[in-house]
Amino acid sequence: MARRGKPQALKPPADIFASTRPTSSEKKRGPGRPPVHDEEWTKVTVVLFNRQIVFLDRMASNIRAQSGAAISRAQLIRALIDAVAEGDIDLTAARSERDLKATLVSRLGRIRLDG
Repeated sequence: MARRGKPQALKPPADIFASTRPTSSEKKRGPGRPPVHDEEWTKVTVVLFNRQIVFLDRMASNIRAQSGAAISRAQLIRALIDAVAEGDIDLTAARSERDLKATLVSRLGRIRLDG
């Protein structure tokens, strides 16, 4: 019968008690795709009507067909918000969503997607 030797430790004793938590220089990657944003952001949930989702999807599809670029709904919404913010459009007189829409349409003109 063969005699067993002294078992060898798999890790040095110092490693056994070493912290396994990421340090400040090591960031643990969260779920999903890595963000491509270069500024602070917050995830929000908004309710959109089905027709608005269809519009965003059609717009993204048309952009992809024409330019080959994949644009997400979120990118479209952020671009639209930034355009309104930078467009010097006064929305302070609006009392409802209908008023907001009327002001924006009159300022931007009527745009239709060919589908």
